[in-house]
Amino acid sequence: MQISKHIVLPSPVLIRTRAGLIACISAFALLFSNATCSATVADTTDSAHINAKTTPLARTPDLRDCDSPSHQTILNKTSIQPDARAYWLNRDFIQWPGKDPQGTFALYASASGKLRIQKGSPVSDVDLRISTTASTTALPTDIRQRYKFIGEGALLTHSLSAQTLANLLTQQLILVQENERGEVIDFTAVQIAGVVDDLYQTATEETKLGATVTAASADASVRASTAFRLWAPTAQHVSACVYKTGASRAHTLLPMILDQRTGIWVGAINKDMSGSYYRYLVDVFVPGAGIIRNRVTDPYSISLTSDSRRSYITDLQNATLKPAGWDQHKIPERVKTPTDMSIYELHVRDFSINDKTVRPAYRGKYLAFTEAASAGMHHLQALSEAGITDIHLLPIFDIATIPERHCISPNVSGGADSLRQQTIINALADKDCFNWGYDPYHYNAPEGSYASNADNGATRILELRKMVMALHRAGLRVGMDVVYNHTAFAGQHPQSVLDRIVPGYYHRLNAQGKVEDSTCQPCGNTATENRMMAKLMSDSVRLWAREYKMDSFRFDLMGHQPRAVMEEIKAALRSDNGREIQLIGEGWNFGEVANGARFIQASQLALNGSQIGTFSDRARDAIRGGGHGDNAAAIVQNKGYINGLLDAADASPPYSPQKNTLQRSADMVRVGLAGSIADYVMQTADGQTKKLSEIAYNDQPAGYISSPAEVVNYVENHDNHTLFDINAFRLPHTTSHEDRARVQILGLGLTAFSQGIAYFHAGSDLLRSKSLDGNSYNSGDWFNRLDWTYQQNYFGTGLPPEKDNARFYTIMGPLLTDQRIKPRAQDIAMSRDAFRDLLRIRSSSALFRLSSSEEIQQRLRFFNTGPEQNPAVIAAHLNGENLSAAHFKAVMYFINVSKQEQRLVIPEQQGRHFQLHPVHLMHGAGDQRIASQAQFISESGSFILPALSVVCFVEVN
Repeated sequence: MQISKHIVLPSPVLIRTRAGLIACISAFALLFSNATCSATVADTTDSAHINAKTTPLARTPDLRDCDSPSHQTILNKTSIQPDARAYWLNRDFIQWPGKDPQGTFALYASASGKLRIQKGSPVSDVDLRISTTASTTALPTDIRQRYKFIGEGALLTHSLSAQTLANLLTQQLILVQENERGEVIDFTAVQIAGVVDDLYQTATEETKLGATVTAASADASVRASTAFRLWAPTAQHVSACVYKTGASRAHTLLPMILDQRTGIWVGAINKDMSGSYYRYLVDVFVPGAGIIRNRVTDPYSISLTSDSRRSYITDLQNATLKPAGWDQHKIPERVKTPTDMSIYELHVRDFSINDKTVRPAYRGKYLAFTEAASAGMHHLQALSEAGITDIHLLPIFDIATIPERHCISPNVSGGADSLRQQTIINALADKDCFNWGYDPYHYNAPEGSYASNADNGATRILELRKMVMALHRAGLRVGMDVVYNHTAFAGQHPQSVLDRIVPGYYHRLNAQGKVEDSTCQPCGNTATENRMMAKLMSDSVRLWAREYKMDSFRFDLMGHQPRAVMEEIKAALRSDNGREIQLIGEGWNFGEVANGARFIQASQLALNGSQIGTFSDRARDAIRGGGHGDNAAAIVQNKGYINGLLDAADASPPYSPQKNTLQRSADMVRVGLAGSIADYVMQTADGQTKKLSEIAYNDQPAGYISSPAEVVNYVENHDNHTLFDINAFRLPHTTSHEDRARVQILGLGLTAFSQGIAYFHAGSDLLRSKSLDGNSYNSGDWFNRLDWTYQQNYFGTGLPPEKDNARFYTIMGPLLTDQRIKPRAQDIAMSRDAFRDLLRIRSSSALFRLSSSEEIQQRLRFFNTGPEQNPAVIAAHLNGENLSAAHFKAVMYFINVSKQEQRLVIPEQQGRHFQLHPVHLMHGAGDQRIASQAQFISESGSFILPALSVVCFVEVN
């Protein structure tokens, strides 16, 4: 029996703005815009009549709504909060995992969100019932692949048109399993990403999302206008509120019209509104909440007023937003291949907040980089001249957790092991001016706390560009740390943007429909496998490269992104900019996407051939020892190759487990030096000759890449303990000041000499300490300070914040008060100069920066390997024959981690003519011992190496 449903339409509603714009919007357009005055939807399976109900249009917004202090208004509250256990795979199919397909299933809809559902009773307060039938049709391959993680269950289909589907997605929708009497057995909401992606595929072609300004032409052939475009396919109504300033009341309410092909709402004003501000009113059904009117900023905001309250209208090509010479200035051309990159990772605020040579108004700001005579810029200039090619900035997009107005800079003081400092910092952590910034709010807008005036949306754009220009003038390329794997908040939180515009789409959901948070608690993981989230990430990266001349990008937790999307971004950047823009990232494999559960990840083991680099933990862990997640005992005992394994082995009997561990650790260090190339062959500690891919690293291959462009080598970055601090836990307390500095250089030397991309944490060259803080993301300026005067490293400036460090307090206290650990100015200077020497050596020859796995296999050879090795010394030979950029016939480099001088005989080098690298012989070389103590004796092929040293010999053509 066929049942029809009649819908009564209210009269159209007229909205008039102060700008004189008029729009006629019918309530019916929110439900079935392809009909005239009535609509009929057939239910071909249910014989019970459903009473027709007239759904009233929610109150039409007016200017008063724009100025409400609340981030949202509840228009109609729903009475049910179901899980979302079913998946709308595409326009044709719904799957309910774990459900037997036998039985009756139907979708129930309510435009007002008033469905009443209770097990054992029929559904009530229904606007529409849509019958579904069990399907035995094989799903398309792409759909099967996308949803392989959800498990088997009832596969349902329906006969609705695409237009009707689109209209239904604006309503409350519940999938119900019923018995023969129409009583509810079970019910669930439905995850919508698949059907939305299917219905609105053409939305990815839109190039002008956000606010777009068109200036009038001189001959008046083009009229000035400002257009607003917001992708919100599930919204029932969207308007734009326009404000003259960041604090004034709204003067215009612009109704927007839905483009049903793309799901994009469009509105325009026939005026150039540059310098004004806006936000949207989005009426949308929110599962578990009801019909909500959200006051929300634009995901495509290119700037904002302070604390991100309103989006800023401008054209980034406006001349007033460009520093003098911006369009003409040259980007340093220092990186011909990715392996030429030597990166110095730096936080904008850390760089200058403690630098008294920077004018007070510029400290902690973008403009500090324009102070060419400051101590900090002198330091960066010296690094540039020595061989650093790139400055990578911790996040500079709009950050949710730094107050942009009235943030606090607390006065902190206390003893070396005092709790006072961390108590003060903890009390103000969410109000102070510091955070690393891994809390994305708006991806396309610069962070306002780094600008001299966060209230003016233009200021942060101009000043960020000035910073980039200043670094380029110092010969340094600029890279961004970007965080597209999560947003700071999801759901209906006031600082959530994406989820308040298209609920349930932009974030990755678990089997119950809750937002995944594996990358950051309580953040929300984004779903870059969904078309429009992938587009947002791609559009954002391309904007930063195009409009701010960014030279490279570091992707936080890149393993949570699809490889295919990352490759598309890389190709788009090359096309947009006419130059290669390098992509690197954290390729860790964990969480709900681990092992390719949802897609092929941009993770360590899945990026072969992509020319996208991942950070390697192989040599990192071998060099410094385990650390992440250590308990109080392990943080001391998990020693690494440079900070205690040798001592432990020397103190143990021959052939003990400690000696085997040391030799295996030396092998893993060699893996890093060989660039973690999967096919590179070397002799291992057990005497076998193996490819690096055949050497085990936990449950993974040690060698995992096909090109050195795909590996980033490091021993320290912003995460976890600094190298100096982890060494404070692990080195004997009796270690001298000089030897602590030398151990630091061992770690940095292993990074500098490893094939691939070299990555250094700012201050690692200065023995940087965070007073043993293992997670300083919100520890304030106090625990994150840098001293460009080279007088101290801030070790022993208080017990670090309790939250992440309390379990170590009993160990930390005695260390922080031990004056044998805290370095002197001369130790910092030695480390600084020795690091620059390492950079000069790396820069001096392409042999340290080979660009292909074939070259590494042909030119790099390790000596002193196998079961009879001297595990205290790494010895490597680089063959420079027929390579003009090698500048040397051959190179031999050594890392001696012993506290004693070592003599290593290499018979193959007998009769050769090696001499110390010219950098070691320079006046003012960092480690003066090398020039006077290191030797090569040609007659015997013997190399004499000072204790705790990194030494390079060369053979001149």
